[in-house]
Amino acid sequence: MGVKTPPVRAMTPADIAAVAELEAESFADPWPLAFFFEELSLPGREYVVVEDGGRIVGYGGIMLIDRDAHVMTIAVRPERRRQGLGTQVMVALFDAALERGARHLTLEVRASNHGAATLYERFGFAAAGRRPRYYQDEEDAIIMWALDVDRPEARRRLDAMRWDGPGAGQAPPRLGEEAGRS
Repeated sequence: MGVKTPPVRAMTPADIAAVAELEAESFADPWPLAFFFEELSLPGREYVVVEDGGRIVGYGGIMLIDRDAHVMTIAVRPERRRQGLGTQVMVALFDAALERGARHLTLEVRASNHGAATLYERFGFAAAGRRPRYYQDEEDAIIMWALDVDRPEARRRLDAMRWDGPGAGQAPPRLGEEAGRS
């Protein structure tokens, strides 16, 4: 029997303090608390969290514009990285984007963040450009796109990504469902 993977669910305002704490642990230039409240109130935004034992261990969010979804942020607690939680969050973000009619997803990643870039490549993202001195410390960002994510081959790749970490083989819940329900 596999390890039970914590569920992904929609972020609520009650999660924001814990998300902001994780944001500060994860980024040199974290978003302020108020930014998360604003993001949750705006149309075309979808944010998710992974909660384990009452503690937020990962989160992510997208902004939808027409048929494109921009991954705004994604983070996993440092001690929980490399356990499949980032994959879970990305699957949930892809599902949310597809449910809202997105055809393409984009994001920026630090040029030095090879681990994250490798995760994104597994989802079909490819480098498409560079934003010089994009980050506050003047590091460049790599612009990545995953095109035609609504096509059958992209959906098969997404299905193959489900639960690629602990609990592999279990179908993840769709947003709004609890883990373990069929």
